[in-house]
Amino acid sequence: MQNTNRCLVIAPHPDDETLGCGGTILKLKAQGTVVHWLIVTTIDGVSGFPQERVHARAREIDAVKEAYGFNDVHHCSLPSAALDTLGKGELIGAVGNIIKNIKPERVYIPYRNDAHSDHAAVFDAAVAATKTFRSPFVKAIYAYETLSETDFGLRPDDLGFRPNLYEDISGYLDKKIEIMSLFDGEMGKFPFPRSEECLRALATLRGAQANCQAAEAFMILKEIR
Repeated sequence: MQNTNRCLVIAPHPDDETLGCGGTILKLKAQGTVVHWLIVTTIDGVSGFPQERVHARAREIDAVKEAYGFNDVHHCSLPSAALDTLGKGELIGAVGNIIKNIKPERVYIPYRNDAHSDHAAVFDAAVAATKTFRSPFVKAIYAYETLSETDFGLRPDDLGFRPNLYEDISGYLDKKIEIMSLFDGEMGKFPFPRSEECLRALATLRGAQANCQAAEAFMILKEIR
């Protein structure tokens, strides 16, 4: 992995970053890279989420930040499961302002055709905000896959997630799963897709494709060298 000074991992919801690139984040931090975490949505004020759950989620985010050693966590605080109801300018502006403040060289974003509409909205906003004339400091953009979202996308016009970049996370998979367990209620028993068995199975499959014990896969959207 080429080391860069500053990376930004964009998560529509807290846990997407861990499912999609938790091992890569740990590897980047071990290499001394500055890594920022952007959480686009919030459950605060969203119907169906009592205040005690909102407070519990805030504690989970703090615990995950510490576990990864993120240099900072940023919030757009937009309503979860409702990004497609917002004006595109509002979402692009919220994501773009944080990108401009951080000035990352590398950005990780969710796959465009994930089943969850928030993922598609975040992808579109991130791509718009990282156009070269807007964010010339961004030299690479990678799309990650998210269990229970990427694999559940059923659009007939989608060719599917086709990785062309693999990150060897053989030494980081156990820690990734440990961090994922910090999100209360997000993990379940197999065959639930967000289970330890499924996380290990996907990492093993991607590892076999990359000739290593465990890997995370990405689609290269842009690289400027």
